[in-house]
Amino acid sequence: MARAKIQYICQNCGIIHTKWIGKCDSCGKWNTLVQESSSGIGGGPNDRGVSFQGQPATLTNLSGKIDESPRIISGMTELDRVTGGGFVRGSALLVGGDPGIGKSTLLMQTAAALARKGYYVIYVSGEEAVAQIRLRAQRLGAADTSIQLAIETNVENVLATLARVQHCDLVIIDSIQTLWSVMADSSPGTVTQVRLGAQVMVRFAKQTGSTMILVGHVTKDGQIAGPRVVEHMVDGVFSFESGGGHHYRILRATKNRFGATDEIGVFEMSDCGLREVSNPSRLFLGERHQTTPGASVFAGIEGTRPVLVEIQALVATTSLGSHRRAVVGWDSNRLAMIIAILEARCNILFSQHDVYLNVVGGYRITEPAADLAVAAALISSFSSLALPLNCVYFGEVSLSGGLRPVSYTCQRLKEAEKLGFRQAVLPRSGLDKINLPLELNKMDELPDVVAQIAVSASQRQKKEDTRIG
Repeated sequence: MARAKIQYICQNCGIIHTKWIGKCDSCGKWNTLVQESSSGIGGGPNDRGVSFQGQPATLTNLSGKIDESPRIISGMTELDRVTGGGFVRGSALLVGGDPGIGKSTLLMQTAAALARKGYYVIYVSGEEAVAQIRLRAQRLGAADTSIQLAIETNVENVLATLARVQHCDLVIIDSIQTLWSVMADSSPGTVTQVRLGAQVMVRFAKQTGSTMILVGHVTKDGQIAGPRVVEHMVDGVFSFESGGGHHYRILRATKNRFGATDEIGVFEMSDCGLREVSNPSRLFLGERHQTTPGASVFAGIEGTRPVLVEIQALVATTSLGSHRRAVVGWDSNRLAMIIAILEARCNILFSQHDVYLNVVGGYRITEPAADLAVAAALISSFSSLALPLNCVYFGEVSLSGGLRPVSYTCQRLKEAEKLGFRQAVLPRSGLDKINLPLELNKMDELPDVVAQIAVSASQRQKKEDTRIG
């Protein structure tokens, strides 16, 4: 029998160490190494001097018949959008989010929607009692559905329970951090137990064709707790996010083997559960006023969905020796780059000013197409000239001050026109012919945008003076 060897596994990054040390060499965290034992694998050496055990796998070629099963459509439009059109049979999905954000509520509503359609759904919980789950089901109106509930944390017992069912369409494990197996000599929630539990559940989904949803806890940094290998095992990783004190929730796909990544679904939290938001752009457009400078509207894209969001900037004079740059909802390094471009190419100096940038509603922007909207908001606040209320901005700004085209131009403009906008400022190059009732201001360089903002403000002032006179 192989002798068990002692190893130390970091509970933060999953790196294996041969001896205990106070600080992990990989992630730099202190006191995260936990002792675990593993059995060595023996076997007779072959002609190459390498030992192998096990049964040979069946080899096949790429050509052959493919049995494609229809997707499981939940009926929740926002959820189906993020998953790529519904759940794929035999897939394993990982859903993570902050404590109390509504992961269990979302999955309970999903399970109820599928159960009403006749699908067989099993909900396995390791964190709550039966009475607690029934209370949530009553609040969400799911108590009258045929969802099968199990309270279990042992992996072997969960597999035995699932094996008694001839066919199961959806299995929800809440959560993967509570599972433990007798095959691992460690406590629940450790890297070894999480990796083993996820591996077993993914294998069950592939073998039976059931859709498996695993709920994962997150760390203080917002990353899913446990080893990163779990995210590689599953077919999709979805992050359930909050808008920072707001009542809406965003389900974001960061990995999806059967659909587009960076797709989002927007929900609104209410007393009766999560409500779908079909037009999220209205959530991220603040109360704008015609005379208030420093606010621009960015026409963005999340996955395949166009989303309009307001960007607010405040440029304030400071008497201190060091200026301040504060950003909420955007990359601070990219803001520093835009400020440097404005100073070098447009002669707008921010050295004696504090700059504050905020994306309305706690929304987070990651695409570089927001460069032009941010620059417009900064120019507006610096010059105290309000931007037109019916105008949207999008485009990438290069270090030379030029404007680079972005993708999905037509979709952005269509969304803006649908919400009542009548103007758009965008890069000139790469623009296809678009038949929309929009006034398109095509720009080549960032100084052209500065001049356009000044001309627009002058025209609005003349109209106001004429109206008053």
